[in-house]
Amino acid sequence: VQLQASGGGSVQPGGSLRLSCAASGLTFSSYAMGWFRQAPGKEREFVAANSMSGVRTYYADSVKGRFTISRDNAKNTVYLQMNSMKPEDTAIYYCAASRSGPRSEYNYWGQGTLVTVSS
Repeated sequence: VQLQASGGGSVQPGGSLRLSCAASGLTFSSYAMGWFRQAPGKEREFVAANSMSGVRTYYADSVKGRFTISRDNAKNTVYLQMNSMKPEDTAIYYCAASRSGPRSEYNYWGQGTLVTVSS
């Protein structure tokens, strides 16, 4: 199983980025997908997740209303649209796959993509 995250980079406060995570080696539509992040000196935290169909979505309070998770099961890809970004969004972002559900244990993890929000 491989989860390849991309789309990270540097952006100014108030800006936007879209992360992508391409999955291979698994039946994508059978897995819930999530995004997590880890800021320097902090523990990894949950950001967003969606169900196998993408109908149900979940967000951390810190990103609710600013970030949107979506998925394209035909392309085996999950996305994270990040708007109105803040310096505290700076972190390495990881995608992950769960066979049990969006709020269950995650079985597979990608390598991470760095997002920096700074003026």
